[in-house]
Parts: sequence; structure tokens; C-alpha cells
Amino acid sequence: MDNRRKKIVIQSVLLLSIASLFAFFAINAQINMSNRGLQFGYDFLGREASFDIQFSLIEYSRSSSYFRAYLVGLINTVLVAFFGIVFATILGVTVGIARLSKNYLINKFASAYIELFRNLPLLLQIFFWYYAALRLLPLPQDSEALFFNFYLTIKAFYTPALIWENLHIFIYFLIISIVLIFFLRRYAKNIQEKEGRQIPVFLISLILLLFIPFLSFLIGGTNVDIELPVLKKLSKTTYIFEGGLAIPPEFIALLAALSLYTATFIAECVRAGIMGVGKGQKEAASSLGLNTQQILKLVVMPQALRIIIPPTTNQYLNLTKNSSLASAIAYPDLALVFTGTALMQTGKAIEIVSMVMFTYLALSIFTSILMNWYNKKMAIKEK
Repeated sequence: MDNRRKKIVIQSVLLLSIASLFAFFAINAQINMSNRGLQFGYDFLGREASFDIQFSLIEYSRSSSYFRAYLVGLINTVLVAFFGIVFATILGVTVGIARLSKNYLINKFASAYIELFRNLPLLLQIFFWYYAALRLLPLPQDSEALFFNFYLTIKAFYTPALIWENLHIFIYFLIISIVLIFFLRRYAKNIQEKEGRQIPVFLISLILLLFIPFLSFLIGGTNVDIELPVLKKLSKTTYIFEGGLAIPPEFIALLAALSLYTATFIAECVRAGIMGVGKGQKEAASSLGLNTQQILKLVVMPQALRIIIPPTTNQYLNLTKNSSLASAIAYPDLALVFTGTALMQTGKAIEIVSMVMFTYLALSIFTSILMNWYNKKMAIKEK
């Protein structure tokens, strides 16, 4: 038997063994469920959930279905993961560059931040922000505006809210501006490669991004009002803000912990990427008259991204999965809403756990596909 056939046989046996193992567990689970009088199925998703969720970006009530509750948990998970990735990236890149600064104070401050937050357990950091920091905030009646009707209280962070009319028209105009910017960048790149002439892409893109959506207010019928939070007295000792946008402290604590923790690892990825660029290239760029900022932007970072992106993708995946620790402070993410409340009420353990597992798997695969596409786009191609 040649090596090729031997490899095929080994792989076939391995695949068959894995399939047999999964079949064994599936059959065993089915037998156990039958013995207990349980039936496998997802028909419960259409039944009334009969429980409240304190924070939801979509309409939800006790009479909503379990599937609606699943959507609320999913959206809350995606929300904290998205903003966590954004803030962690901004902070991580900044700290990673500061870590290589020749300024003694900046360098040591960045190093101290990394060593402190990287070596503390994430769950402990979540507890710190929620119980030690945010629980010391004043009650609504004792709070003072931070600036322009922004109130940070023990119950929530209250901000003015935008009340849109014909929001979909504004979104259409915004999409048009983004498409135009995309084609502008491609056109500017071709002009630079063929003629060596540079077009002020950033300035033109900024004008397009501001002017075209503004047309939706002039000709599209879009309108927006600002709703301010107003303090209301419910009883002799109970006050609450009505109107505006209320961001719960659970979201703030989770977002702060995830961002600060993940940013330390992203900072080290950035530092490694920059150090991976040859010193000779920096010296060559300096000899051409480029300053430090130009060298970093035009020479170092385009090459460093090849090293930075793959490990940073892993940190994005870790942040998304670590968001499930929200259950510890009762933030209504997918893990708490579905594998917590819904599971206890329905008893559909296999169905609910499998849904949550495949949801996190889908989020991770989507993030990986997006980052792999970006990695290929930023790769240096020889011509």
C-alpha cells in the first residue's frame, strides 16, 4: 500500500471514529430523554417567555416568545462585544505604541498598565467595576450633570436620546456616501500608481460622509429631535430619570473590564508587530526626510499589520466569548437570558445549550472571516 492510500485509510478511520463517538452520545441522550419522558424539539421557542429583561434594544415584554428573548440576549451580547472590540483596539494600539516610546514616563506608564490589568483575573475586574466603582455613585436625586444633561448615577448612565423621523432615509443616504468613498479610494489608488499624483482622499471622504447624509434632512424628510432625561419624583424617597437613554451599570462595568483587559494583549501584539519591522527600513525612511509620525504611518505600520492582525483576531474572539461572564453581574446577555432563565423555566437543556453554543460559534466564525479578509487586503503584494 502506497503512502497516499495509507493516509486516506487513516483519515477515513479517524473520521469514522469521530462520527461514531458523536452518534453514541446522541443515541445515549435520546434514550435518557425517553426514559424521563422528555421530547427533543425547538417548539418551545414560540411559547410565551413570561419573564422580564431589564435591558433590551428591541421591543420585549413578558408576553413575548422565547425566541424573542433569544434575540434580546443575542443583541445584547453583540452590542457589548462590538463596543468592547472598538475600545480595546483603540486603547491597545495606543498603549502598544506608547510601550515603545523613548519617553521614560510614557513607556513605564504603559508597561505598568499592561502588567496590572493583564495579570488580574477578568472576573475580578468585572466585580471591581460593578461593586467597587459603580456602586459608589450617587442616587438620581443626588447626582449632578456631568455636562449637557449627562448623569452618571448608581442606577444608570443617563444621556440625551435622538428621536428619529424617517431614519431609514438617512441610512440610505449614508450607505450611498460610503459606496462613493469606496470607489473614490480605488480611483485615487489607481491615479497614484499610474501617474504618481495624490488625491486628498481623507478630506473628500469627510465631505462626502457629512454632506450626503445631510441631504436626507433637506430633501428626504428626515428629522431628529433630542430627548433629555428629566428627574421625576415617584414617592417621598424615590426618584428616577425619565426620557433620554439609560445605559445600565452592568453594561458599563462589563464593557470597561473587557476593554481594559483585552487591550493589554492587543498592545503586546502591536508592540511585537512594530518590533518585527527591520530597523534598517526605519533608518532608510528617516534618511529620506520622513519624521517619526510619517515613518510609523507609511513604513512601519503597513508591514507590522501582517504580524499584528492574526494574534489580534484571537483576542477579538476571546473578548466575544469572555462576554458570557456577564452572568456574574446579571447583565442580560445570551448566556444569562437563555442558558439561565429560559433553561430553568423550560428544562430544554440540550436544545438551549446547543443553540447558545452554535451562536457563539457563528459569531466567532464571522469575526474570523472578517479579519482574514482584512488580513489579505492589508498584505503587501509584489508587482
